[in-house]
Amino acid sequence: MSAVVDQRAAQRDAAGLQRRAATCRIRQAGPEDITTLLGIEEASFDSDRLSRRSFRHLLTEGNSVTLIDEADGHARGYITLLFRTGVSLARVYSIATAPDWLGQGVGSALLRAAEELALAHNCVAMRLEIRKDNLASQRLFLGQGYALFGEHGAYYEDGMDALRFEKSLTARLRPELARTTYYRQTLGFTCGASCLMMAMKAFNHALVLNRTLELQIWREATTIFMTAGHGGCGPYGLALAGHRRGYPTEIYVNGDGVLFRESVRSEEKRDVITLVHDDFVRQAREAGIPVHHRVAGTAELTRCYADGGIPLVLISTYRLTRERAPHWVLLTGCDDRYFFIHDPDNASGRAADERINMAILKKDFERMARYGRNATKAVVVIYPRSSSPMPGRAAAQPTF
Repeated sequence: MSAVVDQRAAQRDAAGLQRRAATCRIRQAGPEDITTLLGIEEASFDSDRLSRRSFRHLLTEGNSVTLIDEADGHARGYITLLFRTGVSLARVYSIATAPDWLGQGVGSALLRAAEELALAHNCVAMRLEIRKDNLASQRLFLGQGYALFGEHGAYYEDGMDALRFEKSLTARLRPELARTTYYRQTLGFTCGASCLMMAMKAFNHALVLNRTLELQIWREATTIFMTAGHGGCGPYGLALAGHRRGYPTEIYVNGDGVLFRESVRSEEKRDVITLVHDDFVRQAREAGIPVHHRVAGTAELTRCYADGGIPLVLISTYRLTRERAPHWVLLTGCDDRYFFIHDPDNASGRAADERINMAILKKDFERMARYGRNATKAVVVIYPRSSSPMPGRAAAQPTF
């Protein structure tokens, strides 16, 4: 009996050596591979199998790509990705490894190749669904850095639930980022104050970020009212708050009207917002803070960052949370395709580490960087302290 066991073990070892010695490659599949893909599919799944018709559709549609892992011309597994126009997200639609190649790293190799492909398609994250009872597949994706973020009840044809997993792909990018501590806002209306704190921290590592400073800046920069509840911070107030602490600032706004006035219905509240706005404008003018009545687009933001500034950018939260609300984020870096931001929001549904240096395609960020029916666009750029004021800026003594 032991001789038989030893013989089988030797056969398995020999097969393993042969597999490791095989010439492997991963390539894109085409319609000519449908029969091969069907073979892997039928050998891998008992239900919810993709049909020949489904594979033909996936291989001829422009919004999906299927990769095949081959060893010496023999298919070992495949992965299919789906892309959506206008969405920087890829979905793993299906992945399977031929039974003879299980445990040989085929799934991991396909997944890595798919992630590189998703990045090439300007995707910043990958998502997928896994059967709740498929523990092996769950281990594979958890081991590759995917995180559970939701569940679909009775998702599969036999009634089994699906677990939803996601992974950010931006860790593969290596941009030059501002070295600043992340600070999460503690109240729903202090995003602007929190962004200013992070910007100042980048230039002054001794600065202590706490709720006292957060509320102090908010009191200095608030518009009093905005949409519903307490008002957030406006660009003029934030620029003044940074200026008072010795940081040169400049403002970009696409107009000279009263910001956020139309976000409230009460005439009394509109009058208060107007009064506060006019006072901020006067103070900014007297302080010598440059105000540019134009849009700070992709090129301008990139230049400001290259010049040593850190921009605070007003966005609409719709693309992040599906809610239309004004929100400040901090631009922490950029490369040829992406802007990177710190999002101080404490109620976005994302884990804290997912709000740090979030990668957003520049073209998508330009669409985000506006708010309201009037498409209000506002940016405040904070620069490091200097012994003498920058051109066009008056000197100020820091209070923190």
